[in-house]
Amino acid sequence: MAFIIFIIIILLWIDYKWGQAQYRKKVKKKTYPLRRSNIKIFNSGPKLFYDLFTEIEHAQKHIHILFYIIKNDQFSQKFISLLKQKAEGNVEVRLLVDWIGAHKLSKQIIRELKQSGVHFSYCFKPRFPFFFYTLQKRNHRKITVIDGKIGYMGGLNIAKEYVNQDDKLNPWRDYHIKIKGEAVQDLQSTFLTDWYMATKEDLRVHPHYFPPLSPGTQKQQLVVTDGWGVEGTFLDLIDQAKEKIVIGTPYFIPSERLFNKLRQALHKGVALTIIVPKISDHILVKEASYRYFRVLEKEGATILQFHRGFYHAKVMLIDDQISDIGTSNFDKRSLFLNSEINALLFDSISIEQTKKYVEVDITESAPINEKAYKKPNAFHKLKEAIAFVLSPFL
Repeated sequence: MAFIIFIIIILLWIDYKWGQAQYRKKVKKKTYPLRRSNIKIFNSGPKLFYDLFTEIEHAQKHIHILFYIIKNDQFSQKFISLLKQKAEGNVEVRLLVDWIGAHKLSKQIIRELKQSGVHFSYCFKPRFPFFFYTLQKRNHRKITVIDGKIGYMGGLNIAKEYVNQDDKLNPWRDYHIKIKGEAVQDLQSTFLTDWYMATKEDLRVHPHYFPPLSPGTQKQQLVVTDGWGVEGTFLDLIDQAKEKIVIGTPYFIPSERLFNKLRQALHKGVALTIIVPKISDHILVKEASYRYFRVLEKEGATILQFHRGFYHAKVMLIDDQISDIGTSNFDKRSLFLNSEINALLFDSISIEQTKKYVEVDITESAPINEKAYKKPNAFHKLKEAIAFVLSPFL
C-alpha cells in the first residue's frame, strides 16, 4: 500500500510540474498602460455590495461579472435574483465563475440563470493531459464591469461571510475598489479575454463593450497575471521602498525570492509591517507562515495578527507613495498558480485612503502570542514541516 501511495504522489508531482512548465510557455504578464480614473476604495463587504448592487440595478446595456466564489446562501440568492431580473429586462448579463470556487452553485440555479437569459460559464475546468495541475489552477480574479463605464475589482466574493453574516469569520475585513474612467476598459478587456478562454466566444473587438471614457483625476495601472508574474510585481514594489512597507494578506507563504527581498529591505533599514488574521479559514496556513515570520521578526519586522474578525485584505503600501490592491495573496498559489488582477495606485488621494484603512487595521491587530509560534513543541514542528511541503497548494 505504501508503495502504491508513493507512486501516486510521484505521478501527481510529475503531472503538476510538467503542466506548469507547459502553461508558462503560453502565458505572459499583462501590464496595462498608466491610466487616469476616479477610484473609490472599500474596506467592508456591506458597503461594497450596497454600491455594487445599486449600480447593477441601474445598468442599461451589459453587465459582465467574474467571481472566484459564489455560494448558495441567502446573500448569494439575492445576487442571483438581481442578475436574473436584469437579464429578463433585456440587459446583456454574463456571469463567469471558477469551477472549484463556485462548486456550491447548484445545477438548478444555473438552469434558472440561463432560462432568464444570463450567459453563464465556468472557467478553469480540469482537463487532460495535466489533470492534477489544472485542478489546482484557479481563476482568482473578481471583476465586475457595468455598461463598459463602471468597474469593480478586489478581494470580495459572493457569500454570506463577505457581508458579515458568518458566525465565525465575522466581521470580514477586505479591500475592493470601484473604478470610473480609463482603467475600466482594461477590466473589460480582462473579463472578455477570460470569457473567450472559457467559451470561445470572442467579444474583445466589439466597440459595443468599449464606450468612450473620460479620464479621471487619479493615476493607476492594472496588472493581470496568469499563474506567473505576481512575484515580479511584488519584487519590483519591495525594491522601490526606501522607508517602509506594509503588507496585508490572509496567507503569508512567500517564495524564497520574495522572502529574501524582504530581508534585504530590512537590512537596508526599511520598516516592514505584516498583517495577517488571528483566526484562520484554511488548515496549515498559519503553520506555513511561522518559519518566515520568526526570521523576519528577528531581523526587525513587525508581525501582527488582526483580531477584530477575519482579515482577507490583499494590500501593500510602499513609502506612502504606491498602493497595491487586488486579488493576489502573498502566497505561492497567487504567485505561481492562480489568475489574478492587481491595481497599482499612484495618486495621493488613493494613497491617503489606503493609508487610513491600513492604520485602522494595525490598531485592531496585535503581535503573535501563540505557543505554537513562540515555543513550538514536537507536534507543532511536525505540522510546520507538513505545511512547508504542501505550501505550493495551500
